[in-house]
Amino acid sequence: MSKDERIIQNQDNKKTIRHEDYIAGIGKGMAILDSFSSNQHRLNISMAAEKTGLTRAAARRHLLTLEYLGYLESDGHYYYLTPKVLKFSGAYLGAAQLPKVSQPLLNLLTNQTSLIYSVMVLDGYEAITIARSAAHQQTDRVNPYGLHLGNRLPAHATSAGKILLAHLSQEEQLDWLQKYPLQRLTKYTHVENDKFLELLQEIREQDWCYSREEHELGVHALAVPIYGQDFKVVAALNIVSPTMKTTEEYLIQHILPLLQETSRDLRQVL
Repeated sequence: MSKDERIIQNQDNKKTIRHEDYIAGIGKGMAILDSFSSNQHRLNISMAAEKTGLTRAAARRHLLTLEYLGYLESDGHYYYLTPKVLKFSGAYLGAAQLPKVSQPLLNLLTNQTSLIYSVMVLDGYEAITIARSAAHQQTDRVNPYGLHLGNRLPAHATSAGKILLAHLSQEEQLDWLQKYPLQRLTKYTHVENDKFLELLQEIREQDWCYSREEHELGVHALAVPIYGQDFKVVAALNIVSPTMKTTEEYLIQHILPLLQETSRDLRQVL
């Protein structure tokens, strides 16, 4: 097979593309943008090069180009994202069906219970919030669960993330664990692969997941899958609450039926 006919594959989403159709410059530029996160707000040239595998010279050119295009700003030493990057998330949230149809139902749940609800999808290592609600007078500083759209949380340590992982095939789960080794975030985080896979099987069988203090102490959560018309899980619906405000028994006995009913309602309109 010649170079132009060679097929390359994205290891994250398994998409393929012909080598001659792949624009490496775009890939490198997006890699720079992907390097920014809630834990890494600012990058200098050396940090960007280390995170992306680019040379310092290449990282510098990409940073300067993104600054020129308005996606980054710089103080002379460090680069940081500008509000222009929100154009992409705004376009997605404005066009995607799931955030639109779920928002009224999340608001209804909040009005009924004064708790925080989210719809989340899996993206590599993390579960991402694409819709959320919160009580109008919410004062609990639950961080970082469900605070804002686009919030990204480690999938293995969250109720929504484990629901989404549980509905992957066994091969996909093994690939995920190989690529994203389980990291301990609290003393309650699952970090043993075999036990984690057994847990995912249990979650899949019962079709809901309760998680307590695996990502953040003092916080627990409950999640159910959202199914599409083809019986495939497309997202997870979860509730998050401080452990001082609600008990596990309350969440399972009173909130779980509401989540399951809402999930069924969403399935009818997806």
